Amino acid sequence: MPVAGLVLAAGAGRRYGRPKALVNLDGRLLVERAVAAARDGGCRPLVTVLGAEAAAVRDRADLTDTIVIDNREWATGMGSSLRAGLAALQPTEAVAVVVLLVDMPGVTPEAVRRLAELATPDSLAMAGYGADRGHPVLLGRAHWEGVAALAVGDVGARAYLRTRATDLRIVPCGDIAAGGDIDTVSDTVSDPAGSG
Repeated sequence: MPVAGLVLAAGAGRRYGRPKALVNLDGRLLVERAVAAARDGGCRPLVTVLGAEAAAVRDRADLTDTIVIDNREWATGMGSSLRAGLAALQPTEAVAVVVLLVDMPGVTPEAVRRLAELATPDSLAMAGYGADRGHPVLLGRAHWEGVAALAVGDVGARAYLRTRATDLRIVPCGDIAAGGDIDTVSDTVSDPAGSG
């Protein structure tokens, strides 16, 4: 059963100083890392949602094998990007989608695969890193409408997942991935200027 991958990469990166999709980490743009994690984790089809400086991201990033869509409402927050991505996936045969954020370079294909293996139309799962929970997140198709209805502002699937807490499976991923995100330049280990 096909499991889609959805990369949310539309934000302006205000605290970082520019869109994180364009941040170069160890010779690779963050958006390319997220797409590769989804692709190498077995997700098909792949959708990447762009917003701030979308033209520059399209020009600089290798987004091969991904459906790239522009979220014109990106400034309203991550919720609009999640809604746009889920809407783009509606015509596909995907039974579920694995959602990744552009600013989490420690998410590996192995973590994506671990969640994707649980995919059914009714599944709900998210990665666990010790006591913390985070991405990737697995959303079965039966939940897409409910997720979209509650995804507003900077809230993605969190509000919906709270309403379905008893159905949500936490999948330990700390042994194969890291759940931290990049918020500021000081979080970037190498090449914070984005050269190269």
